[in-house]
Amino acid sequence: MRRTLNALYDGCAWCAAVFMIGVLVMVLLSVLGRQFHFHVPGTDAYAGYAMAAAGFLAMAHTLKRNEHIRVTLLLGKLSGPARRGLELWSLTAAVALAGLLAWYALRLVWQSHEFGDVSTGNDATPLWIPQLAMALGAVVLLIAFVDEWVLEATGRRQRTEGTETRHE
Repeated sequence: MRRTLNALYDGCAWCAAVFMIGVLVMVLLSVLGRQFHFHVPGTDAYAGYAMAAAGFLAMAHTLKRNEHIRVTLLLGKLSGPARRGLELWSLTAAVALAGLLAWYALRLVWQSHEFGDVSTGNDATPLWIPQLAMALGAVVLLIAFVDEWVLEATGRRQRTEGTETRHE
């Protein structure tokens, strides 16, 4: 199961990297179009879609690599059961919030598909297509938080102290 979850997180990170390359391609295409007097419709919209996809698809991988910003001022002062309790409380809140994000992201995709929403630009992209990456990223983030919660609850979560500069 661990290998499957790690492959899921890594796969989403690779997809995020591909979408970042998509942002680069769209921006370069737009710049070259201005330089050489041609226009490719929708480059701004597609760059935005790719940026959103990259951000959402990278969230779970970033979480699992302990790269999210954490405020550990209180947590650093605790140890033992108090620290574990605060970690579990925080992860429970994170699971609930990630669950809401995933639910509403999936709902948005469904509603956009049902209503036939299209972008307002001249490309008229059905909005449910770029919203799929956001929903997938939100669902995988929920899975990652549940994974972290289970690891903490069973005592198998890796402790990594932050690399923040300490001022004493």
